[in-house]
Amino acid sequence: MKKLAVLTSGGDAPGMNAAIRAVVRRGIEQGLDVYGVYNGYEGLLEGHIEQMQLGSVGDIIHRGGTMLRTSRSERFKTEEGQQQGIEQLEKLGIEGLVVIGGDGSFQGAKKLGKKGLPVIGIPGTIDNDIAGTEYSIGFSTAVSTAVEAIDKIRDTAYSHEKTTIVEVMGRGAGDIALWAGLCAGAESILIPETPYHIEDIIERMKRGRERGKMHNIIVVAEGVCKAEEISEEIKKRIQLETRVMVLGYLQRGGNPSVYDRMIGSQMGAKAVDLLIEGQHGCMIAVTSGKVIAKSFEQAEKEKHEIDMSLYQLARSLSI
Repeated sequence: MKKLAVLTSGGDAPGMNAAIRAVVRRGIEQGLDVYGVYNGYEGLLEGHIEQMQLGSVGDIIHRGGTMLRTSRSERFKTEEGQQQGIEQLEKLGIEGLVVIGGDGSFQGAKKLGKKGLPVIGIPGTIDNDIAGTEYSIGFSTAVSTAVEAIDKIRDTAYSHEKTTIVEVMGRGAGDIALWAGLCAGAESILIPETPYHIEDIIERMKRGRERGKMHNIIVVAEGVCKAEEISEEIKKRIQLETRVMVLGYLQRGGNPSVYDRMIGSQMGAKAVDLLIEGQHGCMIAVTSGKVIAKSFEQAEKEKHEIDMSLYQLARSLSI
């Protein structure tokens, strides 16, 4: 292999730049020409591809988002679009591709692989919900951002003796809500993996008031319901005024944590090494704390599961 390319697709995640930097510099160090594809799969179809130099990725390891930018592409989901993407790479003699993104990005990578293009996937999504890996780039930073926000919200909740419902990201997985809620000392945490009961939430609030606690923090993952819905349910039952805070895209931004920079660097370098060795059709995964390669097929057989012992711990500590 003489030439490879790297792209980021789907939602951005802090630490993607660290992975891009590692792909580019590891590739150049190994004597390869490395190209950056701008604007994800849509940019690939449009041929927005530029050769990268060592300086192209200077001073980006500490920056959030992705220097290559990202987008979603409906055209790429078609057979014609995928073939067009391969042809754009072939024009430049590019023989391999590193895709950094979430499950949707991996689906595109697998389709390119089935068409004969050597592809490696690097998991990058703040939701930490990709099957086959214990960790995805961006999760650590997103949780830290959410905790920092909840800490500030608690200050004003205490001052005004209010109950605040904080909605965080996580449509199919409650990792952010669970980790942020536990680490911020939330009284109740609502995640998609387990049903919630409004009576349980209210009972916890009442027990707190009986011991003199006049404020509460409830953290809800967006995949459970809207924070406004919880607020309305509480008002109906105990006529208590609540406040709602939706953190939204705030969780995606910010300088990546030390761990996201470290894991992004390791994953990026590993992807290049695999392509040089002739191994592809796989993703980079974290298993038992180690960065390994795992075939897309093997990863698909696994299911992302939240650590329910943490959920039980959070309930135990928020009595």
